[in-house]
Amino acid sequence: MRLHLIRHGQTPSNVLGILDTAHPGPGLTELGHAQAARIPQALGEASLDALYASRLVRTQLTAAPLAEARGLAVPVLDGVHEVEAGDLEGRGDRDSIVTFLKTTFAWGVGELDARMPGGPTGHDFFGRFDADVESVLATDAASAAIVSHGSAIRVWVARHARNVGSNFATEHVLENTGVVVMEGSFAKGWTLVQWAELPMGGAALEDASAPDPTGATLDDVAAE
Repeated sequence: MRLHLIRHGQTPSNVLGILDTAHPGPGLTELGHAQAARIPQALGEASLDALYASRLVRTQLTAAPLAEARGLAVPVLDGVHEVEAGDLEGRGDRDSIVTFLKTTFAWGVGELDARMPGGPTGHDFFGRFDADVESVLATDAASAAIVSHGSAIRVWVARHARNVGSNFATEHVLENTGVVVMEGSFAKGWTLVQWAELPMGGAALEDASAPDPTGATLDDVAAE
């Protein structure tokens, strides 16, 4: 399968630089809606048989323009939501962001026993996310898109992409509506074929002033 993992559009929490992972979560900013509206054009003629969103509102709003353009329904998957911040929920201080990123990045290099303070382990995260990807694979679609979240996409790719090092995903930012494309399956292995850091509509839709912690690299956060 060719799997497009699309990060949701900008939210108020991205602008404020806070960890906001709880259900149902915030909607999109004006820029976030503009980013979502450009996705259909940016994907162009790329084949897409199915489209999914997470249970958080921001992904469903992001998927809506693409769904309308392609005539696709948007089933909600229960396990592809953002990494739960646990005790760090709602915080935006540097130490909390560093702890959040260090924990998720540890999962990407195989340290699955690491636990988010008051939250999940890597086993918990991959258990739910992998199960939903398996359900998409079971549909026999040749290509699908899942609108998900910054940290969730990055750590999933870090663990599963066999053609790049596990640090690749954690060393590259993923802006709102950036897209990562993977090909393969769990049985055959996954290959990273595209990592587009910028919004699908290009740099004009990037908000360089937003702290946006779940799309940042650890080095960027640590340097602040």
